[in-house]
Amino acid sequence: METTIISKENIKPSSPTPSHLKTFDLSALDQIVLSPYVPIIIYYPNINGDNSNQALQKSQVLKKSLSETLTKFYPLAGTIKNEDSIDCNDIGANYIVASVQCRLDEFLKQPDHQLIHGFLPFVPSFDKSSVGNQVTNVQLNIFECGGIAIGLCISHRIVDGASVYMFLKAWSNMARGVEEVEYPNFTTPSLFPAKGSWLRDIFKGLGRSLLKEGKCSTKRFVFGSDAIARLRARAKSNGVQRPSRVEVVSSLIWKCAMDATKEASGIQKPSSLSHFVNLRSKLKSTLSNNFMGNVIWISNAVSLPSDETPLHSLVNKVRESISKVDAEFVEKAQGDEGCFAMQKSLEEMGESTGGIDNYGFTSWCRMGFYEIDFGWGKPSWVTGIVGDGSPVFMNLVTLMDTKSGEGIEAWVNLDESEMEILKKNQELLSYASLDPSPLLNGEIVEIGALGAGIEQTTEQFVKENRFASKGLIFNA
Repeated sequence: METTIISKENIKPSSPTPSHLKTFDLSALDQIVLSPYVPIIIYYPNINGDNSNQALQKSQVLKKSLSETLTKFYPLAGTIKNEDSIDCNDIGANYIVASVQCRLDEFLKQPDHQLIHGFLPFVPSFDKSSVGNQVTNVQLNIFECGGIAIGLCISHRIVDGASVYMFLKAWSNMARGVEEVEYPNFTTPSLFPAKGSWLRDIFKGLGRSLLKEGKCSTKRFVFGSDAIARLRARAKSNGVQRPSRVEVVSSLIWKCAMDATKEASGIQKPSSLSHFVNLRSKLKSTLSNNFMGNVIWISNAVSLPSDETPLHSLVNKVRESISKVDAEFVEKAQGDEGCFAMQKSLEEMGESTGGIDNYGFTSWCRMGFYEIDFGWGKPSWVTGIVGDGSPVFMNLVTLMDTKSGEGIEAWVNLDESEMEILKKNQELLSYASLDPSPLLNGEIVEIGALGAGIEQTTEQFVKENRFASKGLIFNA
């Protein structure tokens, strides 16, 4: 599959940023992120019978609406000034149009993870996020069939997953001419002001302990609604009250990843699970859902070699760690003295993560990415962070909704030797399907994991339903 760049340009805001807003100071939370960019790719089938030339015309709609949206999201039209701020210079978004010599349905039949980064403006890296580089980067990929994929890399210095969704919702509403307007709130730095670089320096030291060298392997484990119901019932039967989807899926992956590490290394080491927790619902402000920036903190659960690791015990550990990032902590973390509460939290985390196996989890579930409609229907698939082949990486798991909204796709990044073991773990495969075709839209896995026979079932389903999705015929 070959991707050819057709054009490159900068899309500037439709109105200039006022002079008093030309520098945007980052919050304390913005300054402690580890990843350079938040990547996301949204795939849209061709439901109107358009050819690739007609699909190219959609680019004009995207550019005009992007220009108008950037006026409201003005820091996203700027460049990285330094580690503390964004230069809101209206340089605009880097906008690339690319032609993909492949049909979208052919790619989705069995996606190659190493090809996914080709749909992004670039492979996310720290070099690309250095001083002077643009905050927002977009690539419109046009497939031979008229289907498209929109790839974004937005600097993690100023957005988290919820912020990316807010921007995409505003952009897509603008493209459709919807009267509903999203008004982003950029006052997060006043709630969590940065006081020097010392908090950032502490986190950098912690971050180095989370990075690994080797060769990253990325696999996608898909949990259907029935499988998640069975996991929740299993936890409830052992005393866990109202376990959530994210809690049980995270705990099962953690359990099986620990088993894989033990088998690969021959020893059982201490292990930690860190979850990135969205703080918006814990803030008192009525406008908290519209806060832009990194409004997240990190919870941390630890399992020692002497600990028993049945699922319900791990669920309780995960729940307890997340519960500590509560409204009381968030209130203490605000204002001029807030950095001290954050420092204490990071130092406690550093004590528990040094010299042990660390697994980071982030959940994009229930954010609504499958509702993003630019005027040609809702997406058939959404993908995020893929680290396949990277020589430096984190053990990172991104949880995303399936298209139905009831299942969960877990994108797991591990060292390839550990992944070889994990992908054969029978306990995990009794609940999750390994890399099923997105063309299924979760239909088969919603019945429950089918174990070793899933590959054959998937292949047969695709042959019989190549252009069908829930009864809808499309040409991509």
